[in-house]
Amino acid sequence: MDASVTQSFAELRVFYFENIEMAAPLLKVVVTRLSRFAQRCSPAVRMFSSSSPPSHGVPTVLWKLGRLNHVAIAVPDLQKATALYRDVLGAHVSAVVPLPEHGVYTVFVELGNTKLELLHPLGEKSPIAGFLQKNKSGGMHHICIEVDDINSAIGDLKAKNIRLLSQEPRIGAHGKPVMFLHPKDCDGVLVEIEQA
Repeated sequence: MDASVTQSFAELRVFYFENIEMAAPLLKVVVTRLSRFAQRCSPAVRMFSSSSPPSHGVPTVLWKLGRLNHVAIAVPDLQKATALYRDVLGAHVSAVVPLPEHGVYTVFVELGNTKLELLHPLGEKSPIAGFLQKNKSGGMHHICIEVDDINSAIGDLKAKNIRLLSQEPRIGAHGKPVMFLHPKDCDGVLVEIEQA
């Protein structure tokens, strides 16, 4: 081997060991945080754990969450809220759609990657009327997340003791089956799942 190659290897080895010492603390922090994150996640996510056999890391869930479909906002004045998003903020806004089976009027505000759903009470038994009695100015009512198999999701969530707000899925504003999950089982957030 020629002297210049030997010199290059020696310099490379010094560079490696000097930099590995600087990188080691950062690597340790990253591994520690990943481990903590994995411990907080369900067993299905912890499939990279070396302490359990590979068969325990295979997800048993036959459904998965998809994208955020919309964030629903209860509004006391639907015309005023629609005008805000359409005229002031320049968003594309749908026509008002009455959904008597849900007790609401809806207006969808199209965003680049999701939607807002403006909700206003329809009828005396509207759940939105009760929400607006407690929150006079309105506010966020629920989030809606798509699932690839709503029936499997419902069965799995029941088995995990997540309370559902109806016995069976109902047809939602998009003409697809939906199910609401109890906010007390979802960290205080009313979650709607919708068939993708």
